[in-house]
Amino acid sequence: MGEHIIELVNIFKQFNDAHADRPVLNNINLYINRNEFLTLLGPSGCGKTTTLRIVGGFETPTRGDVFYLGKRINDVPSYKRNINTVFQRYALFPNMTVEQNIAFGPTIKKWDKSDISKQVQQMLELVNLVGYGKRTIDTLSGGQQQRVAVARALINKPDVLLLDEPLGALDLKLRKEMQYELKRIQVESGITFLYVTHDQEEALTMSDTIAVMNEGVIQQIGTPEAIYNEPTNAFVADFIGESNIMRAVMIKDYLVRFLGCEFPCIDAGFGNGREVDIVLRPEDIELTEPREGRPVGEIASSLFKGVHYEMRVVCGDELILSHSTRYFEPGTKVSIDVLPENIQVMEISTSSDTIIGAKRAQLQNLYRENAGGDD
Repeated sequence: MGEHIIELVNIFKQFNDAHADRPVLNNINLYINRNEFLTLLGPSGCGKTTTLRIVGGFETPTRGDVFYLGKRINDVPSYKRNINTVFQRYALFPNMTVEQNIAFGPTIKKWDKSDISKQVQQMLELVNLVGYGKRTIDTLSGGQQQRVAVARALINKPDVLLLDEPLGALDLKLRKEMQYELKRIQVESGITFLYVTHDQEEALTMSDTIAVMNEGVIQQIGTPEAIYNEPTNAFVADFIGESNIMRAVMIKDYLVRFLGCEFPCIDAGFGNGREVDIVLRPEDIELTEPREGRPVGEIASSLFKGVHYEMRVVCGDELILSHSTRYFEPGTKVSIDVLPENIQVMEISTSSDTIIGAKRAQLQNLYRENAGGDD
């Protein structure tokens, strides 16, 4: 187990505004290990940025404690915490060169000038901006500005770097490139990163650990692989990637019934004959010619996505999303199959009720579209 550099214990945060009846954070418990890349992931308004601001000292929790290397720091101001922040807009100084921007913190702290110059060059190397030191900020691309902002924060040698959606202003191609750059910088610098985003791909690409948040509560904490492959509830399953969430019945341990057929699975302990939720990832669903013992549906649509076809299959009162390298013409009858290890069984939740209701509405809209087309 790594050393806990930051610990949040029973953090509760409530603002005195129109939404004061609902807490922004509701008893958050979280620790961050030294040298870890931890991402807070969730939709807008889930509390992730407020959590980051509490760690940085820009907000004070209503209740609960913040610990830094085992020491309570609730009342320690942000400038006295060895924690730096990179915001989405970078906040670079347009009247300064790249070197002057990076050197700003050490200059204010009155470091030795020769040491500042040496450290600036090291930062330029770290962020792949050697030769850009004399340029002004307005001559740089968005990705280059983002790297200057990271270098300006890292030169102060913080124990923790906070990043609040820093890639949000970049175009898609540049954002993907910067995901790998940020992870490389984090590994080479050895500094703990606490990253905030609503982008699932960013979180899965860069993180050692992901904390999925919703409505001020951490829904699940785990590795990217665990979060994707073993979501603990319907919200996490629906938010992380694409998924099929539906109601099922646990016949007995290791056997579940859905889409009118029984499927072996690897889950146990839910009880016999109990209603549950299941999650099937689109890439885990195998479509075949109709065969006995497996649900039969009809291809409603098929879109080419480059590396696979994205197909919607109407099966009874369910609309199933499948990704396959094999093409099926709309209107084709197919059977649906899935391996036991790719069926994720979960407890029923209010989130799943909402998600399943939305899927049923999509199916009804599809029926209406088809009916209209026949007129």
